[in-house]
Order: sequence, then C-alpha cells, then structure tokens
Amino acid sequence: MKIKGKVLVYGNNVNTDLIIPGRYLVINNPYKLAEHAMETVDKKFLEKAREGVILVAGRNFGGGSSREHAPLALKYAGVKTIVAESVARIFFRNAINLALPVLTCQRISKKFKSFDEAEVNLVTGEIRNITRNEVFKAEPLSSYALEIIKAGGLIKYLRTKREVSKLSK
Repeated sequence: MKIKGKVLVYGNNVNTDLIIPGRYLVINNPYKLAEHAMETVDKKFLEKAREGVILVAGRNFGGGSSREHAPLALKYAGVKTIVAESVARIFFRNAINLALPVLTCQRISKKFKSFDEAEVNLVTGEIRNITRNEVFKAEPLSSYALEIIKAGGLIKYLRTKREVSKLSK
C-alpha cells in the first residue's frame, strides 16, 4: 500500500480547532466541511490539497477535542495520508476509522518542503522524498489498522466481518 503525491508541510501543535474551527461542526456534508479545513492556518489549503496531497506536520498534530470532523475535513479536502512527528491518539484513531492513514516519524517536518513529491509505504513505514532523493523510516501501521484502511474505514470493515461471520454459520 503506497501513497504518492505532493506534500504540504505544517508546523507543531496544529490542533483540531485549527484543522476545522468549531463554528463549522454543524455541517453534515463532508465536502462542505472540507471547504473550511485548515482555513485559519492556510487560507489556500483547499486549493492546494484538492488534487490529493500528503500532509507532513510537526509535533502534536490533531491535539485538542475528540471531534471526528477534523480528519473527515482533511480527507474530503484531498489529504491522502498524514505523516507527523507525533499525533494525538484520539485523532489517530478517528483518522484510521475514516480510512485516512496516519504515520509518525521523528523530525519529518524538517525533511520536506511544501510541494516536494513524496511516496509513503503504509506497510513498511518507508517515506521517500522523491524530490530530494531521501528515505526516512516511520512506524509502520499495525495489520489491524491496515485492514481498516483497506476496507475503506471501520464501518465498512465491521460490515465485511459481519458478512463473513454470517457465511461461516
């Protein structure tokens, strides 16, 4: 499972309020929610992310509230995967449940510039900066997290498991 794309780099402490401000939590349409992703950090985020990007960030990405809106807004804005130096556990879990891969890698935010080309291998944890011809090693995702992502999210994963269970009876 490899993901390739342009990189957008952001710093430390990008919390859920910065990812999607609370005033937008009443929006139920994920595409409309995505229109406001990261708007307080980068006014042109949606325009930059629309074609599909790998988001690279510093420490404590996704800290703050436990809202699922944050990874949902990023996913529908065009983020294909997130690689950060550290990630809040609840954000990580919410992202995986929505089939948005998240990896952690020390000092990764210093290894990329926005618009570098990258490739992320979710199975091995290898992160390639294609632009600079450099390779880094992140913690690979667990097999369980990979199964959820392959299924398209936790709900789809559980439905598949339920159907398999029904067939085996």
